[in-house]
Amino acid sequence: MKTKLNKKLYHQENELPIKIIQFGGGNFMRAFTDYVIDKLNKDANFNAGIANIKVTPSGSSFHTFEEQDNLYTLFIRGIKKGELIDENRVISAIQKSINPYKEYQDFLKLAKEDQLEFVFSNTTESGIVFNPSEDKLENAPHENFPAKLTAFLYERYLYFNGDNNKGLTIIPCELIENNAIILKDYILEYAKLWNLEDEFITWINTSNNFHNTLVDRIVPGFPKDDLESYTNQLNYEDELIVVSEAFLFWAIEGDEKLEEKIPLSKANEQILLVENIAPYRTSKVRILNGAHTSMVPFSIMLGIETVRNAIDNKLAGNFIKNIIYNEIIPILDLPEEQLKEYTEDVLDRFRNPFIKHYLSSIALNSISKFKVRVLPSLLDYVEKFNQIPKGITFSLACLIRFYKGDWNNQKLPVNDDEAIINEFKNIWKDNDYQQISNSVLKNINFWEQDLTKVNQLENEVEKALRLIDEYGIEKSYEMYSNQTI
Repeated sequence: MKTKLNKKLYHQENELPIKIIQFGGGNFMRAFTDYVIDKLNKDANFNAGIANIKVTPSGSSFHTFEEQDNLYTLFIRGIKKGELIDENRVISAIQKSINPYKEYQDFLKLAKEDQLEFVFSNTTESGIVFNPSEDKLENAPHENFPAKLTAFLYERYLYFNGDNNKGLTIIPCELIENNAIILKDYILEYAKLWNLEDEFITWINTSNNFHNTLVDRIVPGFPKDDLESYTNQLNYEDELIVVSEAFLFWAIEGDEKLEEKIPLSKANEQILLVENIAPYRTSKVRILNGAHTSMVPFSIMLGIETVRNAIDNKLAGNFIKNIIYNEIIPILDLPEEQLKEYTEDVLDRFRNPFIKHYLSSIALNSISKFKVRVLPSLLDYVEKFNQIPKGITFSLACLIRFYKGDWNNQKLPVNDDEAIINEFKNIWKDNDYQQISNSVLKNINFWEQDLTKVNQLENEVEKALRLIDEYGIEKSYEMYSNQTI
């Protein structure tokens, strides 16, 4: 029987000073921020330990951290710069794991750590909320993450008598826009709600630094469906195995002052300190998410099941590359070479042989996804070049045809709100392609605007729909692409 992973087995006896408090020890944080800190500790002598804080009362595996001396194995599997990556490493950055629902005083004691400098968090999009009715100052612990952090910062403020040098650098990783700004606003709201001193509010504003972020890494997590193949590679037992793709991207609004505090450039990963993360967020949504959404109906109606197979298919692969390189990249604000490099990373991720990503799962709520991820590129392209982008337009026609619900006598995996599905049933009652194009494009419920006002779009969608039904996907795309608009 294998021994459970522990410090003695791993030959690590020395404790690292607690420089980071982390709210959320789930799969993503362990494969993302903890991995980065672990690399900095081992490669750049950063010498930073993490205190891992449980953020919800539910879940039964938190005790496993301490049982394994807070060690765990990260498997990194995917394609990076065209090279197959399949490796694992023990992550040893976490020094303590504290459940504030059982050990609240131990949680507050961390606020008195002299070397503490950073707060990281990933409490999901629903974690950064303000709930004045549930979170009172006297709660122990508080219900929501911003309230927990406010109480923690207040404890630190009191212990160090408002020392301006004892403020923290706060780097949230929740996938919401302006995550740090929103978190700070809620902390200030709680401070006012709890009638905390004006001096504490000033200390929050002047002695603590909040940094907006954009994070990107696919983390499937614990490999419960294929556990044996992972455990066979280890000479110890590990109940906290986590699996991630090879790609990692982290954009943080910061400057050289942040780099002086934490040498992120030495992690040898795509970590950027930038003045404004908005262009990077737009690029991710338009290229990564937009490519996903654009390829789905086209590829499914070609008989393709997975993202990887779509990229490897000559027709589908060229279809999506044409949209990215010729219709999306030209209308984005970042340098072209940087966008092309990011696109190559995205295509590598799509080809990852270790992740089976079904197109049918991406098809969920495709209308709203197209509205957010793809439509802005179409409209920006029209505005910039005064013509219709053929690839995106054909993708839109495929989407409309997809929502008819069947193709070649086979049911399609349409999965959306019942109201949207019923609207398409009414639209497709007859095959008047001009009427179908008009009805869909002017539908405010779908797009929040009337797309028939976009010059030539209605005619082009009608033309593509007619070709799709008459000639099938492959032939119709070839014919449509070769026509002059």
